[in-house]
Amino acid sequence: MTTTPHLAFPPAPPAPAPAGRPGHRRKLVAGAVAALVLLLVAGIAAGWWLTREEDSSPFAGRPRVTDGAAGLSYAIPEGWEHEEGKKLIGAFTSSVTKEHAGTGTGSGASGEGGSTVLAGRAAAMPQAALQQQAERAARSNAVFFYPEGSSEVAESRPTTVGGRPAHTVALRVSEGKRGSAVPEGAGGTGHLRLTLIAVDDSRSAFLLGIAQPGGPVETREVDQVMESASLD
Repeated sequence: MTTTPHLAFPPAPPAPAPAGRPGHRRKLVAGAVAALVLLLVAGIAAGWWLTREEDSSPFAGRPRVTDGAAGLSYAIPEGWEHEEGKKLIGAFTSSVTKEHAGTGTGSGASGEGGSTVLAGRAAAMPQAALQQQAERAARSNAVFFYPEGSSEVAESRPTTVGGRPAHTVALRVSEGKRGSAVPEGAGGTGHLRLTLIAVDDSRSAFLLGIAQPGGPVETREVDQVMESASLD
């Protein structure tokens, strides 16, 4: 009997919450981004470098991350940062991040938060298993980054990346319990998207995007970064 492989992540415990803000890990950059970008651990050498986008996409002309370990390339929008050579936890092999300078208006920004898109490599994945495994992995990451919160599926659909079958899942996530210093409605709802790609018969790859807060502008930008992906 053939068994369906599972994506083995989240691969490591998240970084601890900032002092004085119990349970509040999602200021991304101070929370999720810090866990993924600033945490130095022994990891996989990604072997990525910058190239240029040469099409009519929203990020045409922008630099790109080429992640040799995952076999993916994706855009770096204006205002986002890519730290080449930074070691990431577990299965993640590259990332781009952006801090949100909120003003308390619009999408509910409270002056803190951020967005991140990460890439990684996983085991071979049959096309028939893509939806199940993408949804499983998205829920797993929602629990990982929002341990006291909840999530609901906003979208789950088949797609393609570089002509290869893929499945993308978007979740609306909420933080749940808050510290006493965090006002109700201050960035409590986030956006999480995971796209799983069957690269070839020997491997799959994934992109994970998180925006906190997950307002229309932040959500759209994270989704566009992920949609800019191509196979390397």
